[in-house]
Amino acid sequence: MLSVELHTHSSLSHDGRDPVEHLLEQAESVGLDAIAVTDHDEIDASLDAVEQAPEYGLIGIPGMEITTAVGHVLALGVREAVPAGLSFEATLDQIHEQGGIAVVPHPFQSSRHGVAPHISRATLASADAIEVYNSRLLTGRSNRKAERFAIANDLPMTAGSDAHIAEMVGQAVTEVDATDHSAAGILDAIAEGRTSVVGRRTPWRISFRQAAGGVKRRVIRAVNEWL
Repeated sequence: MLSVELHTHSSLSHDGRDPVEHLLEQAESVGLDAIAVTDHDEIDASLDAVEQAPEYGLIGIPGMEITTAVGHVLALGVREAVPAGLSFEATLDQIHEQGGIAVVPHPFQSSRHGVAPHISRATLASADAIEVYNSRLLTGRSNRKAERFAIANDLPMTAGSDAHIAEMVGQAVTEVDATDHSAAGILDAIAEGRTSVVGRRTPWRISFRQAAGGVKRRVIRAVNEWL
């Protein structure tokens, strides 16, 4: 079983803090086997992480978190950015055209751009996998709802730390039964449902630090754009 972190953000994300090197260092220090950097509507840092990952004893998985017209979708295994603003269905089509898989993160939390309130259950079930454990949720209700949906629809289940600072990497991981220890092998195993989830809620002090830093970065960015 490989321990895989599938949901992280670098400083290239509008709300991320740390460069990919810090994310990789943390992943190595907590004993992960693989990591995907999934920046919001950006892919360059993820591709950089894929190149550097072997230096840290890790398998790098390329990907991004796409802002669709109805909410967020993780695209894993893509190497070209999928445009934001497309429909859920068109987004999945573009992910699949690149040979990637579409994982829906925090689907039932509308406050964090979950897609479930805006699409039918049948449409949601067309995804390749559902993130059933997100460590940044304040309560477990949305996670439990996601897990029940995945089980009812026989969908593969994943976990993710949704890390926006390096300290958060490894809070929630997907254990993947992959005989092929490569990015492609891991994604194939996820699509086939050979996964289990392990995680713990991100400590409030870390979540607070991430949120406060995000506000500061948005203010600085707005001021720079105004100037």
